[in-house]
Amino acid sequence: MVASSASMSLHTAVTATLDMAGVTYEVLWQSQATQSITDTAAARGILPARMLKTLLLRDMGNQYALACVPGDCQVDPRRVREQLACRRMTLADADKVRAMTGYTLGTVAPLGLPRPLPIVFEERIFDHESVTISSGDPHAGLWVKVTDLVALCQPLRAAICRDDTP
Repeated sequence: MVASSASMSLHTAVTATLDMAGVTYEVLWQSQATQSITDTAAARGILPARMLKTLLLRDMGNQYALACVPGDCQVDPRRVREQLACRRMTLADADKVRAMTGYTLGTVAPLGLPRPLPIVFEERIFDHESVTISSGDPHAGLWVKVTDLVALCQPLRAAICRDDTP
């Protein structure tokens, strides 16, 4: 296993994907599940901007895509739609998130998905050498290098945040 020994007890689709690819990562444990990016960042001792928020969007023709933005930003579904040449896009509900990604709300990552989905990364993600992603478990996040994440996800890269976010 490539990760530190602290991650030995964490086995998710995300860690399996990273392990199979030989990618080094660090587990950030937290004692309880949180309800917001701000609370999660505080529990893990990191800045929200260093967290990768992964959202499932659905268009009018039932096409799905993942949008990944820094934790302190809001995704602009219109911008994602323009990148993917889709019709109007909205956030998917909790049942569709689970069905399409295998994860519950708040634990979605762009890795370890049961089926391929288009993925779009916000440009600001590339301002950092590493970011944290969900591990698929509500009690742990994972530090990963952005270059490793991009190599595994093969995302489109675009400005997909709302103009009014930092």
